[in-house]
Amino acid sequence: MLSRGLSRGAVAVSITAAIAAVGSSFLYSRWFRPLGSSSCARSMAAHVKALTSPYPGSQVQRTPVPPEKICWQVDWPEYDPVDYTAPYVLTNPPWADPPLGSEGFSPKFNALDGAVQRQSLQDTYSVEKGVPRNPVGRTGVKGRGLLGRWGPNHAADPIITRWKQDSDGRRVTDVNTGKPILQFVAIQRKDCGQWAIPGGMVDPGELVTATLRREFCEEALNSLEGTGDQTENEKKIQELFSQEHLLIYKGYVDDPRNTDNSWMETQAVNYHDETGHLLNQLRLEAGDDAGKVQWVDVSSECSLYANHASFILILAHKRGAHW
Repeated sequence: MLSRGLSRGAVAVSITAAIAAVGSSFLYSRWFRPLGSSSCARSMAAHVKALTSPYPGSQVQRTPVPPEKICWQVDWPEYDPVDYTAPYVLTNPPWADPPLGSEGFSPKFNALDGAVQRQSLQDTYSVEKGVPRNPVGRTGVKGRGLLGRWGPNHAADPIITRWKQDSDGRRVTDVNTGKPILQFVAIQRKDCGQWAIPGGMVDPGELVTATLRREFCEEALNSLEGTGDQTENEKKIQELFSQEHLLIYKGYVDDPRNTDNSWMETQAVNYHDETGHLLNQLRLEAGDDAGKVQWVDVSSECSLYANHASFILILAHKRGAHW
């Protein structure tokens, strides 16, 4: 299942473009920097897509925010962002909060609120007059936009990988770098036609590990349906998701759906089949929310949805792969 409230026509970015957009120093600082640390400089680097207009799925124009005024610590008394929450979110679907001030709705921010996780993956965020405030800075829009939750909206992105092999089962290396080529499972999104890492929202009370497995099975394996050898495939998936995994990223996501009061956070986790014995014979099948699914070579020529390219860049470096 794709992340809820996804925008149509979002701009695809290559890994190289992602570095140019947010700065390589930002990517590596997020790789090595403790999650709780923050600064205005990081805020300026992080908000790129979260400042784009029009807001996804609408004609709403964000209030322009200069880079030097993204950080909340910079005084800007004239700041008056447009207020926007998508009409469908206001119909109160089960994955969305009601409007603040609604009868019986008293969210507990920076805490586990019943089954809803309102804690940030990074740090405690500010709540001003009962309204959560984006921890990275201003976005030019207040309200929730397309997002369901006030405050952090938690997602999980499983990055499933193997080494590219030739017909004899030997690893394929790039002729220029001499490094082995890594492949990952990518889906083509139906909402915008762009290639992406499978992923989706963490349901209330759900463990992230369960979300990672569920999203991969739903989007890349069509929940293992119609394969003819479902039991064998389920065993392979169980083994894949039971082995040691590699955390690629955990924290705030520069997402075009972010607002001053609602934002995306994710955990991108790599499950790797070192020999290929689990994944080489597993037939990929796109689920209802995905147009296509296939193995994609990791390289700087990849074109991926949103900031998924930055995750793949970190993955390539951590695995010592060509990119």
